[in-house]
Amino acid sequence: MSIWTRISDALSALAKGEGLAAVFERLSTPPERSIAFTIAVIGLGAKMAKADGLVTRDEVTAFREVFQIAREDEAQAARVFNLARQDVSGFEEYAHRIKGLFGPSNQGFCDLMEGLFHIAVADGEYHPAEDAFLARVAEILEFPEPEFQAMRARYVPDAEPDPYSVLGVTPDMPLVEIRKAWRKLVRETHPDSMIARGVPEEAIRLAEKRMIDINRAWDQINEAA
Repeated sequence: MSIWTRISDALSALAKGEGLAAVFERLSTPPERSIAFTIAVIGLGAKMAKADGLVTRDEVTAFREVFQIAREDEAQAARVFNLARQDVSGFEEYAHRIKGLFGPSNQGFCDLMEGLFHIAVADGEYHPAEDAFLARVAEILEFPEPEFQAMRARYVPDAEPDPYSVLGVTPDMPLVEIRKAWRKLVRETHPDSMIARGVPEEAIRLAEKRMIDINRAWDQINEAA
């Protein structure tokens, strides 16, 4: 069964007048958590796409890239995206519900923020409103500031990413410790690890850019040592 069909079933309660954010309360365990993750990215992504005042074709395309939507699922995916845009719930309510779903310090928050950054920079710009949006979501989720800055360094095209920031380390750390940090990120980025956290198979493409960036950062640091 397609994840989009499963999501459509999960959203059937909306016909009774519930808001999209209320759906999270019923999706706290696997395999339903993968549905919750997808709805979280959809809900926050749809609202963030309007943060700079305009939903561009690039941002919609980026959303499709994150989830690799099959042609036969396009109608269901479009319905969910439109529901998120029209929902009266604010993005902060979404973020608070998501925090309650995954619990504190969950690696799933990294996957969620990854998807949002991907959408934010899809049009080649990183608008101040989008930066404020993502910073506020990270604050609500209690996503560590160093990890937020490391992710920002990888995605925001305003400068060459600092390899130390990408790995969340500092230049004064011993190389052996930096290597440990790199290996930890590699393990966490493996598709099997992501699926175990509740990231649906349709969104595993999120790992591709992350793995390329963290391996490039390690190579740069190791070669300079």
